[in-house]
Amino acid sequence: MNAAAEFLQSNPLLFAIVVVWSIIWKAIALWNAARNNQLAWYIVLIIVNTVGILEIIYLLFYRKKRSRF
Repeated sequence: MNAAAEFLQSNPLLFAIVVVWSIIWKAIALWNAARNNQLAWYIVLIIVNTVGILEIIYLLFYRKKRSRF
């Protein structure tokens, strides 16, 4: 067993927090990409797992801004 697997087995709460964090950011980013018809971003976000980092970058810099009115 490698060091990362041992670390995660000895810290199940931390692992659960990271999983939930990643799922939340992925869901928000995928929803925005689909809503904005950004197929390339949608595909990349589905394939690449970055613990929310890529999703946060997309949401901050690449999603289309919509006016509220």
